Amino acid sequence: MKITVAGTEKQVADGITVAQLIEDEKVETPQYVTVTVNDEFVESGKFAETVIHEGDSIEFLYFMGGGSNGSDK
Repeated sequence: MKITVAGTEKQVADGITVAQLIEDEKVETPQYVTVTVNDEFVESGKFAETVIHEGDSIEFLYFMGGGSNGSDK
């Protein structure tokens, strides 16, 4: 089936889960990735049970820590 991953159309197996897609896509630091399916956030505890469907759009989001170090004063 066809899905879109990070803006790129891909062919994947029917019934693939978010967890399997993370593995197949070789996502770096999967323990820190946030996933959206059709702009809806998927809880990390539900990756293994969330099935992807034909035409779904998946994004992998990484939130970077940081902040001011005071050097901009």
